[in-house]
Amino acid sequence: MNGNSISASPGTPAIDTPEGVAWHLEALISLQPHLAPMLETVGTVLPRVNPKGFAGMAKVICGQQISVASAAAIWGRYSAIPGSLEPAGYLDLTEETVRASGFSRGKYQTLRAVAQAIAAGELDLDHIDSLPAEEAIGQLVALKGIGPWTAEVYLLFCAGHPDIFPAGDLALLKAAHHGLGLDARPSIKEMIGLAQDWSPHRSAAALLFWRYFAALKQRESSLL
Repeated sequence: MNGNSISASPGTPAIDTPEGVAWHLEALISLQPHLAPMLETVGTVLPRVNPKGFAGMAKVICGQQISVASAAAIWGRYSAIPGSLEPAGYLDLTEETVRASGFSRGKYQTLRAVAQAIAAGELDLDHIDSLPAEEAIGQLVALKGIGPWTAEVYLLFCAGHPDIFPAGDLALLKAAHHGLGLDARPSIKEMIGLAQDWSPHRSAAALLFWRYFAALKQRESSLL
């Protein structure tokens, strides 16, 4: 991960609009033409935008290590709980209430640690959103229960960072294996190395690879 600022450079569109994603993908393909067949396969790639701040972090934690469909169902129940989207409100909730929505004990404790850090003035997500990627990730993973995937997905979907590639995401690894014509699924370390060549448009690459993975799943389902 390099030290690019989360704020796009002057004249560079953000990654949180369809037009911004299209701009970054065009720039990415011009740098890496071998990715063009993947884009031709999927067609339009849309942004994925989550709320900022505590609510966004809660949604990312909700989605850790479960399917998109399961995460959506749990998030629907969780976000309907009064106070669940604010740090102070969350700290007033019982573990039983939060876990009844589908959160595991570990996710409940992770989000509680985030809420406590914000309430104590030890964590300012607005400030973290403005930091260079490497520094922002370092501060987030210092929190118990926050690993690189959670930090990177938060920065990509919630803060709109233009140069993030969550190399530990299984869907991205599977997409790289097939889409790049690799002999085997790359390791996380290998994926980080591959993604370095896609900077400063790694967020657009991640969105492309997620969309490509979805297309692969859809094609496999149609063959059953």
